Amino acid sequence: MPTENTKIEHYTSVITEDIATCLQEKGCQPILFIGSGLSRRHFSGPSWDELLSDLAANCPLIDKQFAYYKQLHGDPLKIGTEFAKLYREWAWGAGHNVFPKELFKEDVPADAYIKFIIAEYLKGLTPQKGESIVDKLFCEIGAIKNIKPHAIITTNYDQFIERIFPEFTPIVGQQIIQGASLCIGEIFKIHGCVSDFESLVFTEDDYASFTKRKKYLSSKLLTFFCEHPLLFIGYSANDPNIRVILSDIDEALPTSGGVIPNVYILEWKHLPPTNPAQEKLIEIEGGKSIRIEAIETDEFTWVFEAFGAHQSLNAVSPKILRAILNRSYELVRHDIPRRLVEADFSMLEHAVENNEGFAKLFGLTTISEPSQVSANYPYTLTQIGKKLGRKRWHQAHNAIKIVRETKGVDIKKSDNRYHCGIRFGDREPLHKYSEEAFILLKKVLAGEPYDLNLGKKEV
Repeated sequence: MPTENTKIEHYTSVITEDIATCLQEKGCQPILFIGSGLSRRHFSGPSWDELLSDLAANCPLIDKQFAYYKQLHGDPLKIGTEFAKLYREWAWGAGHNVFPKELFKEDVPADAYIKFIIAEYLKGLTPQKGESIVDKLFCEIGAIKNIKPHAIITTNYDQFIERIFPEFTPIVGQQIIQGASLCIGEIFKIHGCVSDFESLVFTEDDYASFTKRKKYLSSKLLTFFCEHPLLFIGYSANDPNIRVILSDIDEALPTSGGVIPNVYILEWKHLPPTNPAQEKLIEIEGGKSIRIEAIETDEFTWVFEAFGAHQSLNAVSPKILRAILNRSYELVRHDIPRRLVEADFSMLEHAVENNEGFAKLFGLTTISEPSQVSANYPYTLTQIGKKLGRKRWHQAHNAIKIVRETKGVDIKKSDNRYHCGIRFGDREPLHKYSEEAFILLKKVLAGEPYDLNLGKKEV
């Protein structure tokens, strides 16, 4: 009977294989969608209720405990709206010296006072170097850095993510709508940031305004969600932010009840659970539901390592890549049409005819010859599964398990005629499979006799 450790090892192996397959098939960097759970995990950042409770304790005009307002209103936005009014009254009375002088002008928004306090509180709480103050989680920070995400989206107010990814550019609030589309190396702070406390989405009016402009925001981000692997970190599956984003994805990419293979949610669960989930059904808007990939664990490092195992941006600065994209965008959209630059169109036409010439425009070189490995081992496990007539990789994985149990040989443990592990530095290999692997696994699933030849001897 398998032990608990064996169950965990199997679960992590299956999830890691699934992530590797997704990264291989998408062929681009992941998008991280980060919630308050990450801040809570690494420096005891407050949850929404904890923030409101602290705000209640710090304002003399809030004369009842937070539990009273929670019982009265239930909705955190309603509580935040009432607290904002009471903070304003305090600021214009006994609390006048707590706030900067510039907040006492007639054009200052009424909710600026509570947002100022929130910003100052979170600034003082956030580690300055983007390092976990929890000793055992230092490795986790290194692993999430190594993912080298294409971009990050967050509802967090604090600047912990900016500390972890110092070369990424924060895009706050309305700047997301106004800026150029789909750049790399950006942190989209959709609910505002403590760097501009007036941008915080905190009251009912704030959220109504956010919802009103959400369609513009969604249209700019949907390409991210559909084309890249997407990992939710620091959210629970029933978080309203999750439901809103998945509703947008569902509209853009109908799934007909199937799982969305490139969207993952990472949730903390004390292991070993009885049956850790690999998929999760989440209710979305319009009374519908959607299925996404689920990862349940109490140790996140291996998950981040899996998402960073096959990334291709080692030693490449996101800031430089972003500058290249931005300048290219400006050249094509503004400078060349307005004849602000001299364009050698014959040179450009020649350059874009081949990848190497185009890369040299940016001071880059391409690999001169493709590896023979790609020709000899063209399939991921998911692609093998689809050739076998299945929707995904699970049956192919089961066939490999049958071979291991009946022949005593794991074809994934070595490079052989069926399998090749392509390594990227010191990271876990990307598993690729040959046409012979497909033939072998097809026989295994059909219950037909087969010979196992790894290229050395028959077993």
